[in-house]
Order: sequence, then structure tokens, then C-alpha cells
Amino acid sequence: MPAPIRIGIIGCGRILPAHLRGYRLLREAGVDDFRITALVARRPEDAHMFRKRGEGPPPRQPVSRNPADPLAAPHLYVSDFQPEEEARVYPTVEALLAEDVVDAVDITATLPVHHTAGLPCLAAGKHALIQKPLAVSVQAGRLLVEAAERGGLTLGVFENVRYAEPVRLARWLIERGELGRVQMAAAVSIGTAEWSPDRVVADTPWRHDRLVAGGGAAIDMGVHLAHRLRYLVGEVERITALARVFEPERLRRDADGAVERHPADADDAFFALPEFANGAVGTLAFTWAGHGAPTGLPEGVAIYGDRGCLKGTTLVRDGGEEVAARALFDREADSAAREHFFPRGLTDSFALLIHDWLAAIRAGGQPETSGQEGLRDLATAFAILESSAAGGPVAVADVLAGRARAYQAPIDAHHGL
Repeated sequence: MPAPIRIGIIGCGRILPAHLRGYRLLREAGVDDFRITALVARRPEDAHMFRKRGEGPPPRQPVSRNPADPLAAPHLYVSDFQPEEEARVYPTVEALLAEDVVDAVDITATLPVHHTAGLPCLAAGKHALIQKPLAVSVQAGRLLVEAAERGGLTLGVFENVRYAEPVRLARWLIERGELGRVQMAAAVSIGTAEWSPDRVVADTPWRHDRLVAGGGAAIDMGVHLAHRLRYLVGEVERITALARVFEPERLRRDADGAVERHPADADDAFFALPEFANGAVGTLAFTWAGHGAPTGLPEGVAIYGDRGCLKGTTLVRDGGEEVAARALFDREADSAAREHFFPRGLTDSFALLIHDWLAAIRAGGQPETSGQEGLRDLATAFAILESSAAGGPVAVADVLAGRARAYQAPIDAHHGL
């Protein structure tokens, strides 16, 4: 049996519980080909918060109360599912790489350091999995992809939307022709229950600083929407969009109710019209702004073809027959489809993504959410902001190639790219 893949986790913030839940579910499913051997955090106490039950500071409370949000995942310790080996704690990536303790890194750190943490790891010959979005700009993402390619390394992006059960089921339905030729897609969400109209999103003020975060809603949520539609409909050819900052100040309240005020210049709303290479068209909208009550499509995403439509997880055939996607999959999917979409019966999107990444490392290839896929998602999301800045349609290929980067130019300059 080959030696376990040694994984170092870089960044011990609010998304880490969802990652650890994925690793725990893999161990429970019998996947025993990895060990978490290192935790890297600028403040060592943050790493000790996750290393071993019974040590370190008390856990943070989740910032989200929405059970579907990964930020609502309950706190976990590495020792909860890996009692046979204790992870070492390092204060920097450089300190981690100075010792031979990892074969791969899972970078859960904040977006502005994805490339500054990822590039030295790839240069040191470590496989990498990077939390979405891939990077703070297309140029930063391109550097990561090129570094992985030069080293013959596996580079994955933690774009968990691809592995979510409704999305996997939708892909299976589309592949078997249930919708026919896809013609239209829509995903509209105005306002959120937790962050609108002006709360600091996920309790992390950096998300609202354009130079630090690259963008706001169009990047943080836009890459999710971009990937989902690219996976289900096809490549996006061009985008016409508007992005706005409706709330130039965001509020953050501590446990005692004291209010911190943070300036916000990253977009908190975008409205976009994507045109797909196969002729399909769509509409996308998402906002963290919005007073009163949220408004959105009840099904989340709707996709229409020339034989029927898919509303969330319900297939509606011409004639009005409604079929639950999961029930149809359970009745008719063959063993190959079951193993491809839900190996070992796993349905947790984080567990499925990590499983795919580990398998790609073993096979010497790339996961479904490869660095190249993440780069295309990033270019598609930035096309929203480039279009808004330009006042007209922007080709995704131009954003990907760096020909359309007026919006990103000051961001690249800020990060020395």
C-alpha cells in the first residue's frame, strides 16, 4: 500500500471547519490514504484551535446560521478523525517548507495570499488545493497554473459547487439528454438573509476592499455561478454586466454589541447577461445589498432546453411531467455514473472534492476542478467587472488572455503583479 499523502493546511480561519468535515467524512468512508501533518497560521493559537481537542483557545462561533453555508460547519479538530498522528504547527509557509513534512498543501487562507502562499509551495514541488476563488486577479491565477504545469503538479481549486448534489444530478440529467439542447439559464438572488443590507460579509472586512479582495460579490459569489453554468451549460463567450456599490459602509458588531464601521469599495451587487459559445443565453444577478427582504428564484438556478427544463432538482418535461432528479438517478443511473458522481456514496461536496484531488495526485493528473478550470471561472467572474467598467460586452477570452484588464490593473499593481 502506498504511503499516505501528507497534507499541510495553510490558513486556519472560518472556512477550515468545512474542510475538516470533508476529511473526516473521507476517513469514515474508508479513505485512508492521507494524513494532515501540518497546520500553518500566522498566529499559532489559531492553528492550535484546530489541532487537538483539549488544547488551544476555544473555538470561534460560526458566522453563518444557514446550515447550507460552509461557514456554518461545526468546529472540528484534526485529532477527532486522525488520532494516530498529531499535526505540527508552523507560523509561516517558509517554515513549513523548510522541513520535509508535507507532499501537498490545502490553502484555506484568505484570497489575497492565495498566490503568495501557493507559488512557493508549487516551486517546492508540493501539490496544491486552493480555496476558491483561485486568486486575487487573473494574472495571479495564471502564475499559479503555469507554476503547476512547469512542475508537473496537481493543482485543484476548492470550487465545491461542482460537487454539490443538485449540481451533480443536473449534470447527469443534461448528459443523458433530458433537457435536449440547452437554450437558457437563470440564477437571480437579490439580498441575503444574513449579510444584507450592510453587514460585513462573513465577518471578514477584507471582502469589501477592492484592492485586497479583487472584487466583491462578483468575485466571491460570481465564481460559484460561473463554474456552475460552465459545468451545466457550456463555456461563456461574452458577458454584458453592471456592478455597483450600494452600501459604501459595512457594519460589524462584536459580542457586546459594539459597532465597527468599515468602508466598502468592492461591488456588493451585479447583474449580468452571459452569452454561451453554444448559443445559449442567461441572466445572473447576486447582491449582498438590498433593504427589506431578499428576492430570488425559489429553485436557485433554472436551466431550459428544447425538451424541458430543470428547476433546482426538479426536471419538468414538455407536457408538464415533473420528476425528482434524485429519484430518477437512484432508479436509472448505472454503476459507472454512481461511482463518478458520488464515489463511495459520498454526498458532502467538500468530501467529494478532496477525494477527487487526492485521486488526481495518485494518478498524476488533475481533479475536475483543476487550476485551469479555476482560472476560467475567475476570468468569467472578472468579465462581469470588466464589462461594467467598460460599459459594454466583454469577451471572456480577452479577460483570460489579459487583453481586457482595465478593472484589474490597479489590483495587479497593488499586489506587485
